[in-house]
Amino acid sequence: MQIYLSFLAAAMYVVCSILPGTRRMLVSSLIAAAWLIHGIALWLVVFSPDTLRVGFAVMLSAAMWVSVLVYWLENLNFSLDGLKVLLLPNAAIMVVLPIFFPGSLIELAGKTTMFPWHVSIALLAYSTLTIAAFHALVMSVQDAQLHKRRGNRQQHWMQAAIERLPAIMTMEKILFRLIFLGFVLLTLTVLSGVIFSEQVLGVAFKWDHKTLLSLLSWVLFGILLIGRKWRGWRGKTVLTFTMSGFLTLLLAYVGSHFVLEVLLHRSLT
Repeated sequence: MQIYLSFLAAAMYVVCSILPGTRRMLVSSLIAAAWLIHGIALWLVVFSPDTLRVGFAVMLSAAMWVSVLVYWLENLNFSLDGLKVLLLPNAAIMVVLPIFFPGSLIELAGKTTMFPWHVSIALLAYSTLTIAAFHALVMSVQDAQLHKRRGNRQQHWMQAAIERLPAIMTMEKILFRLIFLGFVLLTLTVLSGVIFSEQVLGVAFKWDHKTLLSLLSWVLFGILLIGRKWRGWRGKTVLTFTMSGFLTLLLAYVGSHFVLEVLLHRSLT
């Protein structure tokens, strides 16, 4: 069932990406339906009786699932057709990725009841900050295109997509809403991880690369929010901190899962 739902959602994402923007209501309805099917497929992958399935493909699929939701909600208020051709084809790929890289099962027997909540909050945190990183990259391209002369045929399709985006100031406001939400979720992830670690291992932190990189990412995003509030940081500084925090978090979880599962063919414990 999960396989059929995943391919159905992928097909719907592809169809939505090529439908013209003039069919706004149809596209919006299809995206909402594809997102719901994607969510059901993701749920069937991750949750099963007495087990959780995690892995780099699951995390990327979850990130794209949240990305589509944010896109759909924001597109109700702003014209974001320029993002559609960038987001939805990637969503189509990510929704089927867990079929080929299913990840590893974690037995819940003997685990605290906090553990599934910790995993769920962590997935939401990583997904939201993935969106923020993607959004920051789009803003960087948008800013670069606005400073280029028009009429370059090689850039025409990019210019057409950029022109459909909200103003750069609006994009910046959306970015910092995403970063703030991701920071709150990441904070909850760290706190729930402390509780889980104390209950199971008897120590507040397990000092491994995941813990250290997660804390480093949390610090980077915290500095960015403080700098924005008190120093009015914008432009390249924002992009640097956003991408540094995201890549650090990516190495902590998605990167390590990819190395273990795909390159080393080892199960995660």
